[in-house]
Amino acid sequence: MSLSFHLPQNADRFAVINQSFVSRGYGISTRDDGPNRLATLTIRKEQGKQTLYYGFVVLRGESGTGKAADDEPVVRHFKMSDPERAAAEAIIKGAEAQSADTASFVVQVLKRLSGAQSTQPAAKLLGQKATTRETMAVAAKIMGLAGLPARTVHGIGLGLDRRHAQFEHWLEVHDGSAWVPFRADATGPGLAPDQFAWWRGPAPFAKITGGDLPQVVTTVNRVRTSTLQVVRSLGESAKDPLLTWSLYSLPLQTQLVFRLLLVVPLGVFLLVVLRNVVGVKTFGTFMPVLIALAFRETGLAWGIMLFTVVVAGGLLVRLYLEHLKLLLVPRLAAVLIVVIMLMAVLSLISHKLGIVSGLSVALFPMVILTMTIERMSVVWDERGAMESLKEGLGSLIVAVLCFYALSADAIEHLAFAFPELLLVLLAATVLLGRYSGYRLTELARFRVLGGRQG
Repeated sequence: MSLSFHLPQNADRFAVINQSFVSRGYGISTRDDGPNRLATLTIRKEQGKQTLYYGFVVLRGESGTGKAADDEPVVRHFKMSDPERAAAEAIIKGAEAQSADTASFVVQVLKRLSGAQSTQPAAKLLGQKATTRETMAVAAKIMGLAGLPARTVHGIGLGLDRRHAQFEHWLEVHDGSAWVPFRADATGPGLAPDQFAWWRGPAPFAKITGGDLPQVVTTVNRVRTSTLQVVRSLGESAKDPLLTWSLYSLPLQTQLVFRLLLVVPLGVFLLVVLRNVVGVKTFGTFMPVLIALAFRETGLAWGIMLFTVVVAGGLLVRLYLEHLKLLLVPRLAAVLIVVIMLMAVLSLISHKLGIVSGLSVALFPMVILTMTIERMSVVWDERGAMESLKEGLGSLIVAVLCFYALSADAIEHLAFAFPELLLVLLAATVLLGRYSGYRLTELARFRVLGGRQG
């Protein structure tokens, strides 16, 4: 089996360092392919599903910091049928009439292809529901017919941490002095500061011989430069192999998982302090921490609103089910079904109203919401509505505090770079486990005992 894929290279404002392969048993070779560079992994016999990792680090600097040698501009002529050529010439003629130079000409062509000024010739070239990559490929063909050197570019955005980052596609056109990038939205030349070009041309990211079509998962993870330098220096100079062990050596997708997992103990410790020392009442043991993790994805304001709506709606249905005298397991199943229905309805309403944040309601843990609703209804029956609302409000307050603790970049960085700090949290948790004194909220309850007796 042979697998080939494109390797990233230095580009304007970016420098590629620390490339690594995790491919046990595979032979690795690299070669240049025009403006691109390819890696080829080969193995004679493979069994079952194979998982291969490739990682690299990109350093962002000033303009031109990582600029690589560029290839010479060449006008590429692509094969086109007579109807396609006629449609392309019609687009060129219209764009030339409304442009004054190369940049404005390219923008006019992209407008006609992207839908801003969609025309019949564009529909002939693109067909129905063309992807951004297909649109950029057609634009490159039109540029070649117009006598302009052009090529498609494929890359990723480096701004946010993402476990499943999608490749982005744009067009580069040579204006006589340099390659100028153009986005698919036809807003003019130039790219966003975090867009990193990975490879150029019509070729796909990966090709395989002797196997099924590979599934590519791209993960983006921000790393602080100072931490990266410390880890690298330890790896180069340490004599003890144990010192070279670091979570930064894991595949990026696994790193993102541990970036989340390693801050969960802090939220749990905060919950222990609020419950055992302050005396805040909550539903469930770890429910506020799990809700706080959902708030990280939905945003705090939208998260609180969605949580309140789902719990309130589920609680109303749960109180109605009380009259049906259902057994415990069927009752929980019925509440779970209602919770999922409420989440689906909220997502549909948010989509119709154009509220993107509302779609993230699906990130809430369904089982935790169901058990919260069940617990609230039981407390409502046993101790009254006021006590149930107090514990519900306490759970929400703890979730908000945990959200702020889990969302701090400094805390996430410390937990991931120095996971041994979890031992400190463990020691503090064990100490609090021996605490059996008064809680802060009980000071008001027992204040009468501190008065004088006469």
